[in-house]
Amino acid sequence: MSETKIKIAIGGDHAGFEYKEVLKNFLKNYEVKDFGPHSSASVDYPDFAHSVASAVENGEFTFGILLCGSANGVAITANKHSGIRAGLCWENEVAALVRKHNDANILCIPARFVSEELAKEITTTFLNTTFEGGRHQIRVDKISC
Repeated sequence: MSETKIKIAIGGDHAGFEYKEVLKNFLKNYEVKDFGPHSSASVDYPDFAHSVASAVENGEFTFGILLCGSANGVAITANKHSGIRAGLCWENEVAALVRKHNDANILCIPARFVSEELAKEITTTFLNTTFEGGRHQIRVDKISC
């Protein structure tokens, strides 16, 4: 997907700060905007998850990436936004499935449970997997309240 200019919003919390910095460098072939935090000081993850989700929700960014300790908090927060399908991914197969079957537009990575290398692999899988549509589109259409 990197041949077209994919725009990625990235953010998280203090537990995901180091991986966020690693992924920003790893994603140098994409247009990436860092929504914070900008240090490893303790912060409230909803402040950053809402910013990333809003940027994807309004169409300014193609995808979002959120990183926190378990990735549950950022996923729950992001999924409060209309049109956001944030998937918690801890291995490549899950990253592929959330794109293929759920058309996820925000990747949530649990920084305390994956290695930096695996976080990069998960990100690559997520960005390079396309939505299959078909029977999955029918299901995705039923997600919004």
